[in-house]
Amino acid sequence: MSSPKPAYDVILVGGGSAGCVLASRLTENAEVRVLLLEAGSARLPESVAHPPAWPSLVASEAAWGDSTVVQRASGAPVPLPRGRGLGGSSAINAMVFARGHRTSYDSWSAHGARGWTFDDLLPYFQRTETAVSGAPGRGTGGPLTVGPAQQPNEVLTACLDAAVEAGHRRAFDISGGLEEGFAPVDLNIVGGRRQSAADAYLAPALGRPNLDVVTGATAHRLLFEGRRCVGVEYGAGGRTHTAAAGREVVLTAGSIGSALILQRSGIGSEDDLRQAGVDVRHALPGVGRNLHDHPRANLVHQTRQPVPAASHNHGEILGLLRSTPAADGPDVQLIFIDIPLPNPVAPVRNGFTIGVSPMRPASRGSLRISSADPYAAPVIDPRYFTEEEDLRAVLSGIAAAREIARSPALAGWGIEEVAPGPAAADETSIADYARRYFGSYCHPVGTCMMGDDEVSVVDSALRVHGLDGLRVADASVIPAIPSNNTNATVYAIAERAADLLARS
Repeated sequence: MSSPKPAYDVILVGGGSAGCVLASRLTENAEVRVLLLEAGSARLPESVAHPPAWPSLVASEAAWGDSTVVQRASGAPVPLPRGRGLGGSSAINAMVFARGHRTSYDSWSAHGARGWTFDDLLPYFQRTETAVSGAPGRGTGGPLTVGPAQQPNEVLTACLDAAVEAGHRRAFDISGGLEEGFAPVDLNIVGGRRQSAADAYLAPALGRPNLDVVTGATAHRLLFEGRRCVGVEYGAGGRTHTAAAGREVVLTAGSIGSALILQRSGIGSEDDLRQAGVDVRHALPGVGRNLHDHPRANLVHQTRQPVPAASHNHGEILGLLRSTPAADGPDVQLIFIDIPLPNPVAPVRNGFTIGVSPMRPASRGSLRISSADPYAAPVIDPRYFTEEEDLRAVLSGIAAAREIARSPALAGWGIEEVAPGPAAADETSIADYARRYFGSYCHPVGTCMMGDDEVSVVDSALRVHGLDGLRVADASVIPAIPSNNTNATVYAIAERAADLLARS
């Protein structure tokens, strides 16, 4: 007797940005049967749709509630929000949609990732979007409708004018990947509401008979026959289930989730697995390594003139600049935020913030499971600011931000810097503030790095080294973080993964 035919051709593990893209694209072929598993819910808080409410979502059921271990730089753990539910982090993020400057993709080949330059990704960036700007090189027929805020907050437009007065370039399309300078950034907001990956990609596909979506489904481990991945074991509704894949399993659970699933399945560093009590199925030392993220330091200002209430995502204008003239591309981002973020100096009721982030950090950390229990919290250690060059980039950005704040365009607002404040006048005190009081910009990448060397996890076709029927297609495969809020890059990776799977 022949074995029963697997119920699915492809199983996707993770219903965030990448999982929603792949579920939609793969099921355009009616002959391909797809199962999408998501640990979170299909029903998210109503505030998900309201752009100014996003800061409240990181403490809601739409987020995992992760924190790092104590960081050497700050002496404290750092919250690391990531989405839980259909749409993943695209349902709780700040809705910035930018590709990052093309130069920040040049190093992706350093570990052997071939065919992943900015130009290689450009058709997939274009496939994701309908860009209202009409700028050259932008997409015109994609599921995501993206564009800048039509009426940015007045304090933010004043910041933009101040940046130009300070000598920075006024960009036309800062989201497109070709420009440096300052400009309104594209947002995932349509008709005043957030547009997540679930809204743009998954919802139109839900009626297809060849797509099943199971929420509240925590992936326990991958199932194998020899070296071939043939399915997934997962928990849902208080029971353990298995699902079989005839072609492939694709991990789309993000930089934290995908690496953890591999480790729970016995794939990873032998030391990490044994420490967690997991038998080694396939030694792959790069799993969980190369974790890095954008840290962000905030300069908080109070103003005498009232700042208008937010209508959009709070951070509607950003700039890309170089920390030194010798940099081979922009490596610092400044983002203007229309609320005074909480700070360690003094509460501010009325004001704004300038966020400063090193966009191409050199610091690298790690991620590992704490036990074989799929519901146990992971051990996350990005090792922020362990490389001095990251601090140098932030100091350059803070100097630029202070110069902008002194420009005439902001004089009428009656500005006073509260944090770090005028007492932080020398490099030592400013550096101490940045190290102690930074936060995560919530862009973790790299834990299943793409390449062909001993520390990479997937090859240039996103296949896990040494195994069959298993790929990873999310932010975890990024070898080096680009100079952007990373969601647009994840969409493009997933669009390309759909092509790779269609050809396999």
